[in-house]
Amino acid sequence: MAISSGIKTIQLREKLLSKKDIYKEALAIRALTLRRNVTFIVNDYIDIALAVDADGVHLGQDDMPVKEARKIIGRGKIIGVSTHSLRQALDAEASGADYIGFGPIFKTRTKDAGEPKGIISLKKLGEQVNIPIAAIGGITYNNAREVLNNGADAIAVASGILSGDIKENIKRFLAMTHS
Repeated sequence: MAISSGIKTIQLREKLLSKKDIYKEALAIRALTLRRNVTFIVNDYIDIALAVDADGVHLGQDDMPVKEARKIIGRGKIIGVSTHSLRQALDAEASGADYIGFGPIFKTRTKDAGEPKGIISLKKLGEQVNIPIAAIGGITYNNAREVLNNGADAIAVASGILSGDIKENIKRFLAMTHS
């Protein structure tokens, strides 16, 4: 539904299923994303990203270092890194990450992501980091424009899309981000 509504990047983030089931889910998503020319990123699992020929992998602070991941996944794939501070963001950039996820920007119920960083931290980060920043955490239609105007190159949204009419929510976000 997200892809047919115009989403151009999908990240598979699954913490509860077995790796075998995550692999099966990733295969199905990869088939859809290939047909629709949508970027597909697998969270945490380099092996699954490689096995399904995903476009890249997203790593957390406790996952494999970017330099090692790059040796495995290669130069032609995307590597993103979750960051929660300027130091982590600069380290990710220096180690060769293609983009960073930064947040949580606002309070979120999707996962326990720590204290919100806020717009000011995002703005300061955007002034010092030279790779794309995907802001995450508590982003809604009502605050997304402010996030994008203060350093974020992209927004990662879960509940802001999944609460209510998914297709309509996506259309609203896309209309705002393309204006």
